[in-house]
Amino acid sequence: MKKVEPIRSREKIIEMEEILKIDSYRNFVLFKLGINIGLRISDLLQLKVKDIKNKSHIEIREGKTKKFKRQALNPELKMIINNYIKIKKLSDEEYIFKSRKGNNKPIGRIQAYRILKSAAEKIGLKHIGTHSLRKTYGFHHYKKNKDIAILQEIFNHSSPSITLRYIGINQDIKDQSTKNFYL
Repeated sequence: MKKVEPIRSREKIIEMEEILKIDSYRNFVLFKLGINIGLRISDLLQLKVKDIKNKSHIEIREGKTKKFKRQALNPELKMIINNYIKIKKLSDEEYIFKSRKGNNKPIGRIQAYRILKSAAEKIGLKHIGTHSLRKTYGFHHYKKNKDIAILQEIFNHSSPSITLRYIGINQDIKDQSTKNFYL
């Protein structure tokens, strides 16, 4: 399995948003939600309208860790989500990211991967997968707040070094150090 990376460039994030919005508003919302709340793709895809509509927080039990997670939604994200729900006329029991296959089933991880990979290829990004959403959230959260302890808690990691490696900061620091070193 290849290692995926966060999207480090704000410009590339905007390009991804534009490509995804052209393709499908659902795919755009998936991307926006993923990079703004840092949930694993498996947890994102299981969200139903009732879990998120008109809420200040997303409250779930994480699939992987079985831990309770309460994550705040910022006003811009709430507006995008509520607008999407209204446009699609989704009821409370429907999945946010509905598949066209089956009756009220979410898209699968593989389909989410295809969506993100296709958009990334169109803008020249490599090493992008579904986990890139969570890593992008972590990378930009750290860059903005410089608080590895809170990010470690958000991600339920056991140590700061794991969180730094996870979001690619350690590699960036090593790369920069090597780039600036010459004898």
